[in-house]
Amino acid sequence: MTSCHSYADFSKVFRAAALVSLALAATFSIAQTQPIVMASTTSTEQSGLFGALLPAFRQASGIDIKVVALGTGQAIDMGRRGDADVLFVHDQVAEEKVVAEGFAIKRFPVMYNDFVLVGPAADPAQTKGKDIALALKKIHAANATFFSRGDKSGTHAAELRYWKSAAVDNPQFAGYKACGCGMGPALNIGSSSSAYVLTDRGTWLNFKNRGELVVLVEGDTRLFNQYGVMVVNPARHPHVKAAQAQKFVDWVTSPAGQSAIASYKIGGEQLFFPNATRQ
Repeated sequence: MTSCHSYADFSKVFRAAALVSLALAATFSIAQTQPIVMASTTSTEQSGLFGALLPAFRQASGIDIKVVALGTGQAIDMGRRGDADVLFVHDQVAEEKVVAEGFAIKRFPVMYNDFVLVGPAADPAQTKGKDIALALKKIHAANATFFSRGDKSGTHAAELRYWKSAAVDNPQFAGYKACGCGMGPALNIGSSSSAYVLTDRGTWLNFKNRGELVVLVEGDTRLFNQYGVMVVNPARHPHVKAAQAQKFVDWVTSPAGQSAIASYKIGGEQLFFPNATRQ
């Protein structure tokens, strides 16, 4: 009787241990499959790029990514607070600063496209051409309506640089409006009011509600738009999923990731051009 009782007790303990092991394994599995958070720009999201890029990464790695699309300044601030695992943004000066401050590990160039100035086809300020500074001078002189994102994004930072090159340090003329919004909403406002808007080409190509807007200024070398990718530093924020985030950085800068970027097109036109360096 004693031996039977001991065997029964052992069996119960064994089953309890097995259940605990299964529960721990399930918890570990859930932790492993939790998505990493990527703070990125509205331009990469609203251009449709991530709809093509992230499924390819998921297939290659088994890792899901949750994208939080913000202006670049806000995205970088997410990294500073430890609210994101990886940053995919387009303001090189701000990117290098956040690395120097120790909030991100290293910046990797990943792709580029360009900015364009769009506006009403009638072009009342006569901006059409290749010189962005001259175009903005004409908009300012004509007091034409110009909608700025005004959201500390990479596009907004570039716009302010172009105004400065046009010798307009503080573009607060009557026709200048700031929406404090993403690229898509800014274009919608511009379309509804037939205004001038600076936009990245990727979002423009994916934008359907163009109204009377057309591309008026393109081809100026100053309109070059570089994107970078960075892992948030786990030394600052230990909870960051740095290993999984690094897998994304490694993949998106690899031949496979670069090919996926190059393959994304709308109407046969390529939106982004890979130029990763992995040193």
